[in-house]
Amino acid sequence: VDPFLTLLHSISSSLSDTELSDMKFLCRNKISKRRLEEVRSGRELFSILMEQQEITSDNLEFLKKLLQHIKRGDLLAQVVQFEEEEPHAADDQPDVHEKPVVVIHEYVGRDWKKLMRELGMPEVKLDRIEAAHRFNLSELLLQALREWQRSKGKDAKVADLIKALRGCNLNLVADMVE
Repeated sequence: VDPFLTLLHSISSSLSDTELSDMKFLCRNKISKRRLEEVRSGRELFSILMEQQEITSDNLEFLKKLLQHIKRGDLLAQVVQFEEEEPHAADDQPDVHEKPVVVIHEYVGRDWKKLMRELGMPEVKLDRIEAAHRFNLSELLLQALREWQRSKGKDAKVADLIKALRGCNLNLVADMVE
């Protein structure tokens, strides 16, 4: 069982109706009113926040702020402990994929979306990443590449990156990655 989902389930189970209501109120600028009205549990709220990438296993800042605002220090402590203990799996550690990511990150620029489409990333994910990092092109590309790596897991191959770069006529970057 995924430790991140276990953490969210544990937090959800610990929330009172009032606390859930408070959290929903605090999410009004992130989630539509209609969708929030349908939320009946912390688990449902967290699922929406995960869909929108407001909460991810490697970025729990928004969750921590929510717990802080509803004055649940005990649950906040669980999140902090998760962050400290969780080794964030081997796929978060620098590996053979990391060097190409650094090169691509430095040289692709405004063609980031074209590249990510070539890699097969869904438009919805691209839009979420763009909304979250609208004013930081560098971070847009980095997060998009990390999301591609995360979604592909062990199937995230350097050869696929090179093929996609060439498909976008970014041959110089492809040569540097090779």
